Amino acid sequence: MVDVNKQIRMVVKTGKVDFGTKTALSSVRQSKAKLVILASNCPGTERDNIMYNADLSEVPIYVFQGSSLDLGALCERPYPVSALTVKEAGDSSVLELAESK
Repeated sequence: MVDVNKQIRMVVKTGKVDFGTKTALSSVRQSKAKLVILASNCPGTERDNIMYNADLSEVPIYVFQGSSLDLGALCERPYPVSALTVKEAGDSSVLELAESK
């Protein structure tokens, strides 16, 4: 079983990630994302756009159980994070989240 919080913290420290729904959407459209993590309260239209485009480009989506404030705190950011785009996993096994859903 993958410890979600630990892996998200690890990928933020050692991998390449982007924050925000606009970046997530553009990365998914260009197939540059390896995984997109969405907060459970990610706004509806943004969530739908990201999920639709991720489906087309076969980018896995993981829905984080906490809110955008929880995700922001986990990423050690002083602001809410609705979407986290993983471009490189670094030392984490965060990409296993996509397989465990």
